Amino acid sequence: MTARDDRTLGFYGQEASAYAAKGANPNSARIEAFLSLLPEGASILELGCGAGRDSEVMIARGFTVRPTDGSPEMARAAQERLGIEVGTLLFADLDERDAYHGIWANACLLHVPRVDLPDILARIHAALKPGGVFYASFKKGDAEGRDGFGRYYNYPSERLIGNWYAAQAWTDVAITAHSGSGYDRKPTDWLHVTAIR
Repeated sequence: MTARDDRTLGFYGQEASAYAAKGANPNSARIEAFLSLLPEGASILELGCGAGRDSEVMIARGFTVRPTDGSPEMARAAQERLGIEVGTLLFADLDERDAYHGIWANACLLHVPRVDLPDILARIHAALKPGGVFYASFKKGDAEGRDGFGRYYNYPSERLIGNWYAAQAWTDVAITAHSGSGYDRKPTDWLHVTAIR
């Protein structure tokens, strides 16, 4: 299992204070679409919570949120922002079953090596309650590699994402695309995936 990438985690550890200070607005439309599929007060696991901005929105809406990040520095930054415990969790260490109504993984699973994605998705599938909702976003591409900051990306196509999700019994897998940017402010094609267990 090679889902841990120390160069990528090191970047986020070094940049945790910068992410916390960015003050960028969360993608409210995508969060609202995700929350609209969940029962009132639903339990949500956030993977790769960063500085905690998305969890903050979900908590304010009355949901029971467990924010986590693979970087201890990022987890501390989110904990300071949210005022609740934020755990350090690597994707490969997720081992819960039937625990959450929803799992939110915004711009984080894109750092998982391609070879490891089916196992991580299986872990997420198992951690959801039946009928649970899973959201993830990826940077679209043709071949895995690193960006100018040394971060690893799996850069999938829509077809590859479809193959990954087909390995488990996901239902209603929906993939949408949009153009935007990221931390590097470069033009980026994003793929957003919502799936139901």
